[in-house]
Amino acid sequence: MKKKLKIAGLVALAALIIIQFFPIDTTNPVSDPSQDIFANYEAEDALVIKVKEACYDCHSNNTEYPWYTRLQPVGWWLKGHVNEGRKHLNFSEFANYSEKKAKHKFEEAVEYTEKGWMPISSFKVTHPEARLTDLERSAMVDWFKEQYEKI
Repeated sequence: MKKKLKIAGLVALAALIIIQFFPIDTTNPVSDPSQDIFANYEAEDALVIKVKEACYDCHSNNTEYPWYTRLQPVGWWLKGHVNEGRKHLNFSEFANYSEKKAKHKFEEAVEYTEKGWMPISSFKVTHPEARLTDLERSAMVDWFKEQYEKI
């Protein structure tokens, strides 16, 4: 029994070492700054900063990958989150959205921010600047609602 556990442990360790040779791609897609949401929708500087701190790592083409993304399988997991986030909402490409899609994205942003679903808890653990106070969350929700109503 001890021998089987030792073998299993060595196999697991070998697998952990081998997967380090399969890193994620941390290059960001090239994007046109004129297509960014804040190039097209006016907002106060404080709100822009907070949205960028709380949302842009997963919902833009400006992801800043932390050091631990070089450790697998953590990097794979994070890359999956980023890919999924960009697929659902990409602030870097917001001006490319149709009017209908932009309106829907603002509606979703209101819901997800208001209910506290975004930013996700795992992101807030490693990014304290992404934690929103009630006032910041309210300001963000109000701004998303304003933009929704303008379309």
